[in-house]
Amino acid sequence: MEELKNELKLKIIDVLNLVDLKAEDIVDDAPLFGDLGLGLDSIDALELILLMEKDYGIKLKDASEGKAIFQSINVMADYIMKNRTR
Repeated sequence: MEELKNELKLKIIDVLNLVDLKAEDIVDDAPLFGDLGLGLDSIDALELILLMEKDYGIKLKDASEGKAIFQSINVMADYIMKNRTR
């Protein structure tokens, strides 16, 4: 699971062009959206949905489903472990 969490952090940094961040800067249970976390927004959520589909074979039906999944790295990794097809 730790390997998946680190992989997710690196992919998020790459896909969202967060050049000032390193994987170790992202706390596993910190919120990804909002002022307390990485400060991601709705455009970033769409990018994360595409990442889930492309890299893990997980198709989300709509953005509201993503809201629950993209709470933190821990929640994302758990969801991927249970639902991945790749």
